[in-house]
Amino acid sequence: MPDDIPGLLVVDDEINICQNCVKILSKMQCNVDYALNGYDALQLMDKRRFDIVITDLKMASMGGMEVLRKVKSHYPNTLVIVITGYSSVSSAVEVMKTGAFDYVPKPFTPDELRAAVRKAIFEIQIQTQNRELRENKEPFKLLSHQLIGNNPKIEGVINMVQKVAPTDSTVLIYGESGTGKELIARAIHANSQRKGQVFFAVDCGTLSENLLESELFGHVKGAFTGAHKDKDGIFKRAHKGTVFLDEISNVSTEIQGKLLRFLETREFLPLGDTTAQHVDVRLIFATNRDLNELVAKGNFREDFYYRIFVYPIIIPPLRERKSDVLPIAYHFLKQFNAHIGKNIQGFDYDAVKRMTEYDWPGNVRQLRNTVERAVILCERDQISLSELPLLDGMETPMENIPSTNEEFKRMKKDIRQRAVDRVEKNFIINALIQNQWNVTQAASKVGLQRTNFQNLMKKHAIVRPKDIKS
Repeated sequence: MPDDIPGLLVVDDEINICQNCVKILSKMQCNVDYALNGYDALQLMDKRRFDIVITDLKMASMGGMEVLRKVKSHYPNTLVIVITGYSSVSSAVEVMKTGAFDYVPKPFTPDELRAAVRKAIFEIQIQTQNRELRENKEPFKLLSHQLIGNNPKIEGVINMVQKVAPTDSTVLIYGESGTGKELIARAIHANSQRKGQVFFAVDCGTLSENLLESELFGHVKGAFTGAHKDKDGIFKRAHKGTVFLDEISNVSTEIQGKLLRFLETREFLPLGDTTAQHVDVRLIFATNRDLNELVAKGNFREDFYYRIFVYPIIIPPLRERKSDVLPIAYHFLKQFNAHIGKNIQGFDYDAVKRMTEYDWPGNVRQLRNTVERAVILCERDQISLSELPLLDGMETPMENIPSTNEEFKRMKKDIRQRAVDRVEKNFIINALIQNQWNVTQAASKVGLQRTNFQNLMKKHAIVRPKDIKS
């Protein structure tokens, strides 16, 4: 069996269930076998490597709990998924305490079984990745200008950077706050023919209209109150180099017009001057907002939008490339070890699990700050959950305060939805257990319409166990 293809073993004393599970899981990229009892399963495991065991809880010969105990004792790296039911809540709690990775309630759909297996496969990949990173094997790519990751989405970004960098084309970078828009801009510059020249980064969201115009175009003496002498703007000082204008959505339509003219001619007028100046500057823009939507609302010039929309690069948020969380975290760990003077080797199991399950609303910037804080706090050779107190999805560190109302609304919605979903699912399950899975009675007891109650059951994939009669 190839090392990179997961091995799965299904254990159930009903052959039709085993065969159905094999059929369901054979559509995934894994090798699947089955055994009709725990004794045969353990004999198979002595001969071959199985990464995941899926066992029924109730079997005539060696029950699932005993299978779980023996697998965890003899094959501690193998993950066990137990097939059980919501009616056996105490059993479910017991199997999780005994070391099961997950449990799947009966009856289950093919999608539910595959989802549990995907989750287990991801867990195996993450723990393998953590071990290799801790041993400095670095199975990730440190790409141009410190761009880290081997997720297909970030590799797509890197590919686009590599194609556009040698040209002088205007680039527009889309990405949420903290995704690394400036890092992408610097990577483009560092891999261009201008790499030996100056790179200027300007945050358009932090400067007033007058100050931004003066900073970009410069001014002559007497152009406005306080202009006591001539001042060269960034465009003149960046001749032959690159200028990165971040949060371009915050720029007024008047300055957009001046930037549009500059893009067309590479000429500009310093404030108060009458003589145009010509420079050779490459422009890279970035935004965390939907410019097309702003154009539709009349808040962004359509002609300017189409002029800068030459080569858009969309940076995926960290929550969409979870496999890159650990490589990036280890990169920052190495940096802060050197900076703070520590020798922390890595992250323990629980820390890795929390970090890879967390959605990182502040993206790479939040991950960087989290690792820095953990390195400061850690007094051992591994970072644990005690050094990651803010990764519970309910708190927002100060450095991740949203910078726009749209970001604020999205972050608030995400946090609220995760909290509500957890409570809602437990609320429905508890009502069903208290009323012997009588849906009508459970709905009445909690004060919900039966149809609304059933909709919530469907939303959270809650189904009546086979051993509970209607």
